[in-house]
Amino acid sequence: MMSTCTGRMAISALIVALGTLVPTIRSTPPMLAQGAATNQPAGAVDQAFLSGLRWRTIGPPRGGRSIAVSGSTSRPHEYYFGATGGGLWKTTDGGNTWRPVSDTFFKTSSVGAVAVAESNPDIVYAGMGEVAMRGNVIQGDGVYKTTDAGKTWSHMGLEKTMTIGRIRVHPANPDIVYVAALGDPYGPNADRGVFKSSDGGKTWDKVLFRSDKAGAVDLTMDAKNPEVLYTDTVGEDRCLGVGGGSQPGLRDHRSRRRRCVPVG
Repeated sequence: MMSTCTGRMAISALIVALGTLVPTIRSTPPMLAQGAATNQPAGAVDQAFLSGLRWRTIGPPRGGRSIAVSGSTSRPHEYYFGATGGGLWKTTDGGNTWRPVSDTFFKTSSVGAVAVAESNPDIVYAGMGEVAMRGNVIQGDGVYKTTDAGKTWSHMGLEKTMTIGRIRVHPANPDIVYVAALGDPYGPNADRGVFKSSDGGKTWDKVLFRSDKAGAVDLTMDAKNPEVLYTDTVGEDRCLGVGGGSQPGLRDHRSRRRRCVPVG
């Protein structure tokens, strides 16, 4: 089914594309104007140059909230977004139209993370179950993967993680992928922390485990050294209806050493 609805709709999933907006046309950008003040740090962009840009809603008006968006620099008009209750959607025209790509493939509907492989944008990983704890959340069933830009999907395991906050793919090798999993939001479980696959999701190793009550909610990869990753762990217990929990912390994970060093 194709959705072509656009515009401002209060119930829409708020997916915004800054790169698709056209700035106010200037004959000479302020950052390049002769005689302009140069009291900014080297490499900084004059904010006046961006003053013509405006955020706008580009739909679609269904699918629910979204906390997972990913795209590729090699395909500037192609993006994916995961809804917290409406599966995974894709656009190839910068958000003018969206279509669901997870129907008939995903067994659960809440997408917590999505990542497009930088070296091959046909390869996309989706992690199920949102980590933004609230009064009503939908648990997921692990990781799905496509190798044909969303035409078909395969389930790649980690079913018991239930909630996945972030996925990071190695920039040069799409078979190396990391998953930050919060785990069961309602009680202790061992399927939490950071997981790594070196074979495209066929097998997984748990490379960081804090405890059965604390999981990983975010993960970032050093842009200059993909062997260095940082993750944020948080405790979660929904039994009393409140989040936050115990045993939070920030960890520096260096995959070569396969160890974690507290940094805060």
